[in-house]
Amino acid sequence: MTDSPAPRRVLYLSRADVVAAGGGSSHLFIEAVERALVLHAEGDVVQPLKPYLRWRPNGHVADRIIAMPAYVGGDEPVAGLKWIGSKHDNHRLGLDRASALIVLNDPDTHYPIALLEGGLISGWRTAAVTALAARHLARRGFGSISCTGSGPVGLMQVTALLEHFDAVEEVHLFDTRPCIAHDAADRLSQRFPGTAVSVAPSGAEAVAAGEVVITATVAEAPWLPFAWLQPGTFLANVSLMDAHDDVYLRADKVVIDDWDQCNREGKTIHRLAQAGLLSREGVHAELGQVLAGFRPGRESDEEIVVLNPMGLAVEDVACAQAVHHRALDAGVGTWLDLA
Repeated sequence: MTDSPAPRRVLYLSRADVVAAGGGSSHLFIEAVERALVLHAEGDVVQPLKPYLRWRPNGHVADRIIAMPAYVGGDEPVAGLKWIGSKHDNHRLGLDRASALIVLNDPDTHYPIALLEGGLISGWRTAAVTALAARHLARRGFGSISCTGSGPVGLMQVTALLEHFDAVEEVHLFDTRPCIAHDAADRLSQRFPGTAVSVAPSGAEAVAAGEVVITATVAEAPWLPFAWLQPGTFLANVSLMDAHDDVYLRADKVVIDDWDQCNREGKTIHRLAQAGLLSREGVHAELGQVLAGFRPGRESDEEIVVLNPMGLAVEDVACAQAVHHRALDAGVGTWLDLA
């Protein structure tokens, strides 16, 4: 008599499980994101263009649900999908702007093997991208960070940088809701007592104070002109819509994560490309090319370098895989029987 096949099971990891598996800081995600981006540069990934689901014709730019599928190759291949929803005013309900689930699939059988709460993973992978980029695109030994937008994404961005760059002495925050900026400043001060954290009175003053500048807002239109950036600034334009066109056109280097993903959805690079003002050849590099050593990063202390990270599914899948491995080792999570 032939043994019946083992029941197909999926490991479910809640947000608390993700934290228990090592997902409570940026450390686990740095290596995973670097691996994914290097494989992206080497062409060992498959990543279809992500579809945006919108049903409000005049809705906010941040109101959407996105499907982000990817296959990540290398020594431990995996496939998966992030399904991420975003609503710009969720704070009115006491909710984070973004929420997500990530499904991982076995690359041989294509069966699902894990289902993870993806909001925390998504936030940390975004912060890991900035931290990895700062290694190559920021001035060596930078001592000041500015972040406009102090909600969960901004807080994780600054936290990741402080976890990996010991020379940082000052953090300058700004948010259109001052209470959010002050709350973030209190949290950062408690976690990093050796760092001076302050709330700037305006976005312009915050931007001018930072050697590394991060935008993490829900702005629908550009508000940050090139003139606000000091020589030597590294700008991580995480929320994408904040920087004026002249920032991209006058910066010494523009680094993206993936040209095809960036050149769509009416984002700044898409508009500039449609107008004939920017092309794939006109950007300095994709970030994976820099991490892999195919293209140089910062080459002088005076350069103004802009990162335009659209956000890649390969990063999410690689990060979820890293969490999944840790969870299996630690016995964390809940098994769900597909039968």
